[in-house]
Amino acid sequence: MGVLVLKMILIYLLFSAVFVCCWSSLQSGLGGNATDRLALLAIKAQIKQDLHNYNVMSSWNESTHFCMWHGVTCSRRHRQRVTNLDLQSQNLVGKLSPNIGNLSFLRELSLQNNNFSHEIPPQIGNLRRLQVLRLDVNSFSGSIPHNMSYCFNLIHVNFSLNKLVGKIPSEIGLLSKLQKFSLQYNNVMGQVPPSLGNISSLRSLSLVSNNLMGNIPSSLGQLKKLTFLGLGENHMSGSIPSSIYNLSSLVAISMATNQIQGSLPSDIGKSLPNLEILSIYSNQLTGSIPPSIFNVTSVWVFDVGSNNLIGRVPNLQKLHNLLYFDVGDNNIGSGKEGDLSFLSDLTNATQLRRLMISDNNFGGTLPMSISNLSTKLEMFWVEYNQIYGSIPSGIGNLVSLELLHWGYNSFTGNIPSDMGKLSNLGALEIFMNKLSGNIPS
Repeated sequence: MGVLVLKMILIYLLFSAVFVCCWSSLQSGLGGNATDRLALLAIKAQIKQDLHNYNVMSSWNESTHFCMWHGVTCSRRHRQRVTNLDLQSQNLVGKLSPNIGNLSFLRELSLQNNNFSHEIPPQIGNLRRLQVLRLDVNSFSGSIPHNMSYCFNLIHVNFSLNKLVGKIPSEIGLLSKLQKFSLQYNNVMGQVPPSLGNISSLRSLSLVSNNLMGNIPSSLGQLKKLTFLGLGENHMSGSIPSSIYNLSSLVAISMATNQIQGSLPSDIGKSLPNLEILSIYSNQLTGSIPPSIFNVTSVWVFDVGSNNLIGRVPNLQKLHNLLYFDVGDNNIGSGKEGDLSFLSDLTNATQLRRLMISDNNFGGTLPMSISNLSTKLEMFWVEYNQIYGSIPSGIGNLVSLELLHWGYNSFTGNIPSDMGKLSNLGALEIFMNKLSGNIPS
């Protein structure tokens, strides 16, 4: 009798355990179902317009399971839990509901290229599994949520082209897995937080076109994986920290239109061997252009225009990939013969499209070799210098020229007749010279 009772008790305990387990699992599934579905419906309720022929939200209805709704992806492992919400480029207007924070399994949120407005809800910080956050090309306003740092799995964050204000939260430096952070074209102010230098995984940092001020933090020199650094079109001051020039992984540097001072280091070509883009125009740089920079054959954009540089332009023969070369609006050149010898080096740059050397102290004559420059050259500016002699007759070979600005020099002789071959020319400026003869038909 005792054995039978014991068996019955064991069977009862086993049944109870199985029942509790199944019930818990069922409740979990139903909870996920209800939580995520209600969150999505709350998000839909804040979208006021669905313009043109985009009826993407019409699928978000009770007759269809929410995992089948447009832009919604659910987990295969955790059934009925939303892992991806992709509503990019759907002409959606409205604001992002705070209920977005209830999609606790969300890994990717892609709302870019719409017209969402109002603030980014701080409930974003509840999304601990979130890896990709794309809110770029919208009209979000307000500040960046500080508690975004709780999304410690974030890899890619893009807030570009919005109306964000306030400061960059220093807490972003806690996102140890972040690889790309883009905040360009907003109205963010204050300083660049030194804490960003703690994100050792960071590969791309773009803060272009904001209202940032102060010095560039030297801690950014700790980002050994950084390939793109964009700080242009702000109000940054001081000099570029020497630690930045030790980031050998850098491919592109954009610091144009600031108040940056100092000079370029002589060994920049050795310390940045992978550089492709150097854009530091419209600053207050002094000194000369280091010859070592032109040993980096990968360079295709070199723009140091509108600074206070002096000296000569070094040898450019190795720059086969050059597309854009701008040293305009500086104090480069001696006003003597030989200043323009570097133009002959550029005949190796077969893809060259823009050549800007105006507003300097270049003297001497234009080498005849300019007729061998790239036939893809579109802009050629040499105005406001001290160049004399005749315009080389081979200028007509540059058949893609659209803008030719050669005014305010001392050119003499006739206008070459083969200039008539420049059928794409939209602007020809050769005023304030000493040219004579007839204008070719």
